[in-house]
Amino acid sequence: MKATRITFQILLSAAAVFLAWMCIDSVVTPIRFEETREQREVKVIKHLMDIRIAENEYKLVKGYYTADLDSLVLFLRTTPKKEVLKEGALTDKQLENKMTEHKAVKILQTAKAKALAKMTFESDSALYAYVWANDKDVKANDLQGFRRDTIFKNMIETLYKGEYTEATIGDIIYIPYTDHQRFEIEVNNGYATSQGIHVPIMAARAHYNTYLHDLDKQELTNLIDKEQKLDHYPGLMFGSVDAPNNNAGNWE
Repeated sequence: MKATRITFQILLSAAAVFLAWMCIDSVVTPIRFEETREQREVKVIKHLMDIRIAENEYKLVKGYYTADLDSLVLFLRTTPKKEVLKEGALTDKQLENKMTEHKAVKILQTAKAKALAKMTFESDSALYAYVWANDKDVKANDLQGFRRDTIFKNMIETLYKGEYTEATIGDIIYIPYTDHQRFEIEVNNGYATSQGIHVPIMAARAHYNTYLHDLDKQELTNLIDKEQKLDHYPGLMFGSVDAPNNNAGNWE
């Protein structure tokens, strides 16, 4: 009888410990899930923002977006970044006299060509200083101090300021915390506005099931179900292929 009572007490103690653990776990598990989710999403968002930068530059150069992430990385590695160095601005009086940026640039190009035919210059700055001071057409049109030069820079260095190299730029296409799973890219390069204007639009996505796949399954299911009931995409994304939204991210 005594042995039975002791056994019963042990079982009650074990049950109490188990129930206490269950209560604690029911509180701790969601907190731990949210903390890990927030920490991971910082990195996933960073990759999405890097892809957005690359896609916008791709469209600027080619006129459309690409759904081929390999082509996007190749573009970043092989295409120089075109920039225009600007110094000075046309005055209201010059604009009233029908001077335009294009005309001003042509006058300076002609002046530079004439100067280079006469002598050599140690730098572009020295060349401009000479034509500003000596060329009659430049002076006649008050273009002293006006300068426009097209230069070409390394695309990766210019867009990402040293965050990536040619060897590592390919990392942006992979969703963090996955085994090299790629972001989902969708493009609609033929979208027509209500005015009949065709504009390219796109979207990039990472589903919760990708970067949260190894976390608590019930919490993950609950999160996905919650977002779907709200008619939200269950994950992180930017852009849309249904209507232009300036490539806004759903975290912004």
